[in-house]
Amino acid sequence: MAKPASSPIPQGLTSITPYLLCRDGNAAIEFYKKAFGAVEVMRLPGPDGRVGHACLRIGNAAVMLAEPCTEDAKNVPEAGTAPGCAPVSVHLYVDDVDSVFEQAIKSGASVIMEPQDMFWGDRYARLTDPSGHQWSIATQKFEMTPEEMAKAMEQFCAAQPTT
Repeated sequence: MAKPASSPIPQGLTSITPYLLCRDGNAAIEFYKKAFGAVEVMRLPGPDGRVGHACLRIGNAAVMLAEPCTEDAKNVPEAGTAPGCAPVSVHLYVDDVDSVFEQAIKSGASVIMEPQDMFWGDRYARLTDPSGHQWSIATQKFEMTPEEMAKAMEQFCAAQPTT
């Protein structure tokens, strides 16, 4: 029997937890395992074998997902969605952005942006997973104050070509 919660946030989760709707939840789980080293915490299959709810751990964070039912289906990105079309991106910090990026591409992700050093101190890349969700992947290389970031952004923007 269920007992009353001791906290409004379940153990192991944070105030914000990404919840992805995927057209093929089983395939998405396998992709996240291969690409990002996800560990499956739990999977609740529906009577038809589709994923009713799942929770994965990627690094020290939880990601939940499910296959859409009824009205939710129209809001789920199509696999192969053109870059820039997904309404949300999941940001993932890792120890080595280059190796994780390569593993994700080998696992079926599409490149949006190759890994590169960014003005805010991260080595950063972007990709689209086979379910159509965008991911940014980063490794912090330099700890910067907000003032240092603002100055670096100003310099970066000044160096960009104008249209």
